[in-house]
Amino acid sequence: MLKTMQFSIKKAVIPVAGNGTRLYPYSKYVPKEMMPIVDKPVIKYLVEEAVSSGIEKIIFIISEKKHLLREYLESLPDLQAELIFILQDGRYGTATPVLNAEKEIDNEPFAILYADELFFHTKPRLLQLIETFQVVGHPILGAIQTDDAGTRRYGIILPGETADANAVEVKGFHEKPGPQVRSRLASIGSYVMTPDIFDAIRRVHPQGNDEYKLTDGFSELMKQRPFYALELAGEYNDTGNKAGWLKTNLAAGLRHPETHDEIKNFLTQNPGF
Repeated sequence: MLKTMQFSIKKAVIPVAGNGTRLYPYSKYVPKEMMPIVDKPVIKYLVEEAVSSGIEKIIFIISEKKHLLREYLESLPDLQAELIFILQDGRYGTATPVLNAEKEIDNEPFAILYADELFFHTKPRLLQLIETFQVVGHPILGAIQTDDAGTRRYGIILPGETADANAVEVKGFHEKPGPQVRSRLASIGSYVMTPDIFDAIRRVHPQGNDEYKLTDGFSELMKQRPFYALELAGEYNDTGNKAGWLKTNLAAGLRHPETHDEIKNFLTQNPGF
């Protein structure tokens, strides 16, 4: 029987300061997180996932241009979670919004969710990660299996032995290495982190185009403690590009009671579509 540790994950960080250039020109005027998936915006799916996974405080790292996003979130009724908004401040890169949230995290384990990825499954992918974290007690990355093309889009995990709760130990991490890497286990934008990630990020020195990468912080923290990855159950959807957004709408439309029959009939009648 697996031993469950008493790690309570009540806080989540959702970075939403990006410009969403893959969805231009629409996202130049409307935040990409407000793009609709059937009948509600992407960000609402993320908030619902967080709340249904036990999150009580959601920390949004935003830019001044995202006033529409903030107004929408603050208008949501009966949310059952506290919303915190912090203006992103610091060097360019994915590590900065995480550092910006440090004071609100207050030395607790916490979740990170990227706002352009959705999972469809009966158990929220964040809850899957939290339950696994409660078993292994160390940072854990959400992961999916990918193909050769995906090795150019995602960070690729080099897996070690399988641990409790079907997690695998992470032995290495390569950012978009290409198909020459042997693993096809891709890290996506959902994590449960321990608060020592903040010091690990501060030890990182940006390279190349001076981008301050969260994944470099992961690699630094791996020198100090075990890291794990969980291959998530469910259907992964990338809403951050045009094709992905369209496919996500079809997938969500097939699950929605008001649109299921019509979408299914359309796809059946147009098999080459």
